[in-house]
Amino acid sequence: MELNPGIIGEEKRLMDILTEEDVIPLLASAVTGGAGEASILDERGTVLWHQGTREATVLGSCFLPIRLEGEVIGQVRLTPGKMEFLPLESLAAILQHSVKTILFCRLKRLFTNQVHSKVVNLSYEQLVENNRLLALSEKKYRDLSETLEKKVEERTKELNTAHLQLIQQEKMTAIGQLAAGIAHEINNPLGFIISNLTTLKAYAEKFLILAERFRADKNSPAKDNDSGYSFWKKMKFDYICGDILPLVEQSIAGATRVKNIVTDLKGFAHIDDGCIAAVDLNEEIERTLRVLAHDIPPGTNIIRDFGKLPPFVCNPGLFCQVILNILRNALQARSDGLELLIKTMSTSEGMILTFNDNGPGIPEKISARIFEPFFTTRDIGNGTGLGLTVAYDIVKGSGGTIRVDCPESGGTMFTIVLPPGRTP
Repeated sequence: MELNPGIIGEEKRLMDILTEEDVIPLLASAVTGGAGEASILDERGTVLWHQGTREATVLGSCFLPIRLEGEVIGQVRLTPGKMEFLPLESLAAILQHSVKTILFCRLKRLFTNQVHSKVVNLSYEQLVENNRLLALSEKKYRDLSETLEKKVEERTKELNTAHLQLIQQEKMTAIGQLAAGIAHEINNPLGFIISNLTTLKAYAEKFLILAERFRADKNSPAKDNDSGYSFWKKMKFDYICGDILPLVEQSIAGATRVKNIVTDLKGFAHIDDGCIAAVDLNEEIERTLRVLAHDIPPGTNIIRDFGKLPPFVCNPGLFCQVILNILRNALQARSDGLELLIKTMSTSEGMILTFNDNGPGIPEKISARIFEPFFTTRDIGNGTGLGLTVAYDIVKGSGGTIRVDCPESGGTMFTIVLPPGRTP
């Protein structure tokens, strides 16, 4: 039979695996144990080895198969003797087990020898070919590694560019919203300035008429029914004289208000500053609150608990974006009865800024996602989902940390910790 042809290779029979030196001592032991004859037969029934007296008859003999991988490859046969020290079946079972043990040991050795032979017999040409293929494979992976490094570098540049575009997009969105609110803030003072100037123009026209009248009266006699006093009362110059200075003062105040709005907006954008500058974060918070005046709900109570802070070195325009996004998030927490506590302090760990509102808070299931890009709880069209993401990236880029907590008392608290090493 063929024994495991995929490994051993050629067809082998029982005699090719077992030897006389292996089997004869076992057969002799079986005879000593009481068997008349002990034999091992091949798969065809031919006696291969035997010990004892061969009887013409095999009546009463015991046959046990020798199997390998479920296939019968031979037999153990014992014939009765004159004196049996052990039952014939027990002797046969012992002999069968011993033969199988030797068979498996022989097969294992044969397998080892053939595997070793296959390795040793590999031709020099095969080894050279394998070496060539290995060299090609090494070159291929080396080239692939270089290509991957270039692609990783390109992708990193693309991601950095996309990140800057996201920040710019959020900044432009914030600027658009600010522009709408500031346009409203500017319209109010401009409205009464224009109204005052229109009234002032009418007053000026009457004063011109008055001046022309007195110029004409200087060269002609006055009429009793058209005296200067009557003309004064007719033109209501008493009221005009009392109203003209307040009109000018209100107009100046309105123009100053417009100027301050523009100044705050310019300061918020840090148009005149370089990319990196030392800023007073308390002043940046105040300026941002003034810029967000149109977003503050009526009746809002903003509590300032500002500590003395050292100058902080950063990109002022970007860091104002952080303060703007967090303040706007707090101002949108509730429409009435909003209370916002802003606290700043300087410690050995660095500068700490906290923004604590009394809004509805953030559900625990989404609190871990609020800094994710494009994540928003607002309706479609009412938020880009980038505000807090941009704030997170800018703070991390400045060497600080930002986190959100929902105290047991309610509301939401954002905490920014900036390292002391960022001071000049």
